[in-house]
Amino acid sequence: MRSKDTKKDTMSQSVEVKETKAQRAERLKREKNPWEAFNDVREFAREGRGSVTPEWASLYFKWWGIYTQGDGAGVTGGKGGEGVTTEYFMMRVGIPNGIVSAAQLRTLGGISRKYGRNLADITVRQAIQYHWLTTESLPEVVAELEAIGLSPKGTCGDVVRNVTGCPLAGVAADELMDAAPIAREIAQLLSGNAEFYNLPRKFKFSVSGCPDWCNHPEINDVALTPARRDGKVGFSLRVAGGLSNEPHLAVKLDAFVLPEQAVAVAKAAAELFRDQLALRESRDRARMKYLFTKEGWTAEKFLAELQSRLAFKLLPAGEEVVPDEIARDHAGIRPQRKPGLSSVGVSVINGRLTGEQLEQVAELAEKFSSGSLRTTISQNLIFVDVPTEKARELVEELGKIGLRVDGSNFWRGTVACTGSEFCKLAITETKGFTRWVVGEMEDRLPEFDQQLKLHVTGCPNGCGQHWIADIGLEGKKVKVDGKLADAYYFCLGGAVGQHASIARPVGYRCAATEVPAAIERLLRHYLAGRTAGESLRGWFGRHTNDELRAQLAGEALAPVERDLPAARVPHGVAE
Repeated sequence: MRSKDTKKDTMSQSVEVKETKAQRAERLKREKNPWEAFNDVREFAREGRGSVTPEWASLYFKWWGIYTQGDGAGVTGGKGGEGVTTEYFMMRVGIPNGIVSAAQLRTLGGISRKYGRNLADITVRQAIQYHWLTTESLPEVVAELEAIGLSPKGTCGDVVRNVTGCPLAGVAADELMDAAPIAREIAQLLSGNAEFYNLPRKFKFSVSGCPDWCNHPEINDVALTPARRDGKVGFSLRVAGGLSNEPHLAVKLDAFVLPEQAVAVAKAAAELFRDQLALRESRDRARMKYLFTKEGWTAEKFLAELQSRLAFKLLPAGEEVVPDEIARDHAGIRPQRKPGLSSVGVSVINGRLTGEQLEQVAELAEKFSSGSLRTTISQNLIFVDVPTEKARELVEELGKIGLRVDGSNFWRGTVACTGSEFCKLAITETKGFTRWVVGEMEDRLPEFDQQLKLHVTGCPNGCGQHWIADIGLEGKKVKVDGKLADAYYFCLGGAVGQHASIARPVGYRCAATEVPAAIERLLRHYLAGRTAGESLRGWFGRHTNDELRAQLAGEALAPVERDLPAARVPHGVAE
């Protein structure tokens, strides 16, 4: 007869140890490179939605820019911190440096009309995002994209995401260099490359020669910005920026990168990130920023590790000019470097367009310019090479199709994430809400004369980049008349550039319907009490959270705690 201890040992050995989410993801990635398995997707298309395996639905699809679409109720409609999945999919299309031709845009519009219920969104990484795609349509959409030189590869998943840059690269009157060829070469090298299909998590790279830093280097994993050294133009190097629910501004390294070194530096940085086993232990702590915040890395250690992977010695940092409080969106009519030509920046509120609008924009680009267009990280569109004498006529034609160039400060500075309309993680609806708030503010405060970054995110995961906004709104739920209703928590004073800082959670939350009134109270206090030349950021900086909360509420209130995400951030959701 076996002893009780022996029985216990046998029982304990027979209990299967459940994989963690990180262990499952790492195992699945080792087992398959999704970029080499698109025939699986073709089979799903033939067999229908029910044939899609859990591994593809939850992970592998992301490598092809595809992820499952929610049912409109967001996270509150599901369980376990994730909403209900529908039969439909979303897809992002990568546009390196945001450079797209009129012909490509026309096809993108046609895809939207044919497969995506006439919707398309410009994302905060210069990509295009579709909704409502069926399983059957996925191979067809990918084929149509590849036929015009575009791809959804690398827009989701544990890979190098769409490489961003200045949308005016090559034409801006004040750029230090045209960095677009470098950005596109990096994208070509790293996206779809089997050496980099299995990173610990997403990896965001940006490169720009723009003095405005319109590519937001502060929030990228690796960013190159213009600098000078010994009479040469090159780049400063920053690493480990990122937002989500634990924001971290990028750290500057003591390095000067020559243009001809940039691609090698990008590859070495991706290799460095790929090889960090410590970042593979938790899906919630897998971004590069956690080397600094959790693993004890310093700028010096990172530079030394990066240098060890390069065949050349990086020079010490050069001189750079960090931009002050300026609008970074390149909106409006701006003279280009070549005399007689201008760019025309369109403010596309929330980045939301119809397929017809994309096609109409393509027609206007061919009629009024060279046919080259640019998407921006502000979710906007820019026409380039427009003869200056025709610029105002183009503005009028854009107005006829519902697109603004001369938008208000509220309209121009607004960014919104996907929200509960399609995202399974979102707590609140964002796109329609944001447009309504902008309309309300234009009516309430037409005299507001300052640039304003108003960013709306539907949950704590921060896809709307509320942490770097003047006014950041984070989606919540509150009870109104006994029923759950959309609400927003206020974060104030976020900034990039010389005064880069993460927005302060000020402890104020209100129902979505009360947001315009709260913003109006806050901004009226600013307009009435500001000193000469004082920016909104400066105003926030010299007031306490208690004071700002009272300005928002119209009365003194105790602070409300900001709650953390209910669950992990699926790696395909947060851009």
